[in-house]
Amino acid sequence: MRLTTILMVFSAGLTLSQALAQPPELPIPPAPLPDDGRRVLAPGPVSPPAPAGQPSAPGMALAELEEMALQRNPTLAQAAARVEAARGNYVQVGLHPNPVAGYIGAEMGNEGRAGQQGGFLSQELVTAKKLQLNRSVASEEVRQAEYAWEMQRQRVVTDVRRSFYDVLVAQRTVELTEQLARLGEEGVKSVEALIRGKEVARGDLLQARIEADTANVLLERARNRYVAAWRNLAAVAGAADMPPGPLAGDVQDGLSQLTWEDTFSRLLAESPQLASAQAGVARAQAALSRQCAGRVPNVDLQGAVQYDNATQDTFATLQVGLPIPIYNRNQGNIRRAQAELLAAQRNVQTVRLALQQRLAVAFEQYTNARYQVDKYQHDILPNAEASLKLTNSGYRQGEYSYLSLLTAQRTFFQTNLTYLDALRDLRASATAIEGNLLSDSLQAGEASDRDLSQR
Repeated sequence: MRLTTILMVFSAGLTLSQALAQPPELPIPPAPLPDDGRRVLAPGPVSPPAPAGQPSAPGMALAELEEMALQRNPTLAQAAARVEAARGNYVQVGLHPNPVAGYIGAEMGNEGRAGQQGGFLSQELVTAKKLQLNRSVASEEVRQAEYAWEMQRQRVVTDVRRSFYDVLVAQRTVELTEQLARLGEEGVKSVEALIRGKEVARGDLLQARIEADTANVLLERARNRYVAAWRNLAAVAGAADMPPGPLAGDVQDGLSQLTWEDTFSRLLAESPQLASAQAGVARAQAALSRQCAGRVPNVDLQGAVQYDNATQDTFATLQVGLPIPIYNRNQGNIRRAQAELLAAQRNVQTVRLALQQRLAVAFEQYTNARYQVDKYQHDILPNAEASLKLTNSGYRQGEYSYLSLLTAQRTFFQTNLTYLDALRDLRASATAIEGNLLSDSLQAGEASDRDLSQR
């Protein structure tokens, strides 16, 4: 009976080592920003997931889930609609004023005659290239809307990747705790048999039952965590009714070493948030030029043709109107535009510093998790496995008690579960950094719509 227990524990250790060494799949890079500034696609088919716990099933890959999210996540459609609205505004602000046509009559009833009857046509002439300047401002607003779309796309991709690896870790945790729970139940049966043979004390049975019950608690929590992680993944993928299923991949996949200097340089070069702030400066500069042009008044031109029923003459009139800029020289709008330009320039500095601040927090989490994962891989996990083997051997030779074997077994599994938690933390921090610190796509989309409705 003792040999059976030893073989079960040792077999569990081998199964665990093999599970943690599965070959990974490389994730695909995020798609570039399309030319039209949006990514609104028809929903694609969802492969039916296989039942959980079947290792032979291929499962859904990260690339499939990313494509599904880009098709179905509603926040991308919202951001694309804002791009279209900005483009519509670009068209509108560059249009010339419509001409005005009308009827004109004068001296009607004079000496019983119809007087002068005719029609007129008037047109406002826009001066100082104001329409072109309007479109210069609007074009920068389109750019900002496109950068907002790109920010939202990166948020979606980051959320999918983080949720994908959360599910993978939860999936592995369920597998390990299931093994631990099975070993706990078998351990109780083994101790009961040893008690019948009067080889161990009753306290060993109580300890074995505590270990088994604790393992069942861990298993229940692991299953609940898996369900919650899957529901979160389904939400960010835009497929809330997608049932849980296995995923194809490995949580250790593609974990490259990051350095602060390279990471910060890449963030400043690729961050759409910083690019949007820089586009805001260009917009403010264009707006200032437009307000300066507003000092030049537009010209009102009107022409009319009339027929005089008294003299039976046809004559034309021409009228030109030009406001005299004595009181209103657009000085208030110019002053406002100057202040907005200064604020936009300072905003670029603010965004840059905010990115550095957020990266400092994320990079601390990354370096801590990286050190922890490396420590577990090179020292803690090998030592836990060696301790389990040593305890197995000592128990077989009668050097250790059954309680010592239970302790070594629990330590081995808890060490591997903690290692999985460290891997999840490392993957989460690395994913956030690689996604330019953009995440929480559903909350960001809700906030953008709320801000838009309050304008």
